Amino acid sequence: MGDRLDVAFTQQQVHQDLLSSQSVAPCETHDSAKDPRDSVPSQGQQRDHGAAASPGGRRVGAHPHALGQTDVNGEEGVHGYSLEGRVELHAVFLRHFGGLPPVPAAAVDLWTLLWIGLQFNAMGCIQSIRCKPKSFRESITVLELNASIDSNPTIIDEGSGVVLRYRTPHFRATARVQVPPLPAKETWTIGWIQACDHMEFFNTYGDKGMSSWELPDLRDGKIQAISDSDGVNYPWYGNTTETCIVVGPTKKDSKFTVSMNDNFYPSVTWGVPVSDSNVPKLSSIHRDQSFTTWLVAINQATSETLVLKTIRWRMRLHIHVDPEKPLSHRAVLMEPVAQEQPQILGKNEPIPPNAMVKPNANDAQVLMWRPKNGDPVVVIPPKY
Repeated sequence: MGDRLDVAFTQQQVHQDLLSSQSVAPCETHDSAKDPRDSVPSQGQQRDHGAAASPGGRRVGAHPHALGQTDVNGEEGVHGYSLEGRVELHAVFLRHFGGLPPVPAAAVDLWTLLWIGLQFNAMGCIQSIRCKPKSFRESITVLELNASIDSNPTIIDEGSGVVLRYRTPHFRATARVQVPPLPAKETWTIGWIQACDHMEFFNTYGDKGMSSWELPDLRDGKIQAISDSDGVNYPWYGNTTETCIVVGPTKKDSKFTVSMNDNFYPSVTWGVPVSDSNVPKLSSIHRDQSFTTWLVAINQATSETLVLKTIRWRMRLHIHVDPEKPLSHRAVLMEPVAQEQPQILGKNEPIPPNAMVKPNANDAQVLMWRPKNGDPVVVIPPKY
């Protein structure tokens, strides 16, 4: 069934053929009496071509063109041949059984050296990856993240004859974080930073005009966003459940939860803000605000800042008011009854500079009165 290979072909023939094809004289045989591991090979067995045994049992110093050997116990290589020996042996087999023409020794050496070089390079890369410790940036992990806005509608409170109050549903964010061991004496704070990047807040008083809470720099496009910090622990949203501090050195991972919540609970006067009269004139409330919330790790010594997660959310509100009706029957929630849910971004957004420093939104906002006729009036100036 086809051509049958000569099974009498032995390693010794391959060995002798390789030596003759390379025109290299056999090297001096290793003295077996000096190394009991190297007994005199019998016919059909491989021979040691002048390689001295190394302390680790690996022979060194063999002729560069000879079939390289490794430990006699066969732990490395195949049939006692090293990588270089196996490459050359493979070439001889191909020439005998596959009709491959003789391969010049220089070419074999070139490919052998190239192969060895690639092996060492790969080993070096693997060793580098294995041994090099991961940085804090690479090792800190967000194990779990949840962000939502409560499903309940905005609650309207007409219990006061001076102001209307309303309470929106809460935005909530919770993260479970794992911090790697800190080998050095360093301190990291992990927590929530929030900024407002859009605000519309108008209270209309029939044909008299409207009052509006405004952030002048944000309104005029001078800044991209403004801090929504608590006003004390800049840049953090708060310093209770909102942050966690990890102080090194530590020997094991640290796991903890940081959480925050936010909602609106303002008071709006029934009467015109710039009037001494308390006659009800309020006819509608419109509010539309957008926020970006970041889960962040900051090195307290170097100020290195790592953004771990980014969340965007929005709160909208429209309340219709009939000032002619009796108290407790004036205001009706129009839309939306349910807020759209927050979006956890797949790609983190950078934190704008103004979101990290004073002032915060509460201190920077201004209450304006904008009459139908006449110039705007500042009712409440900024606090900073």
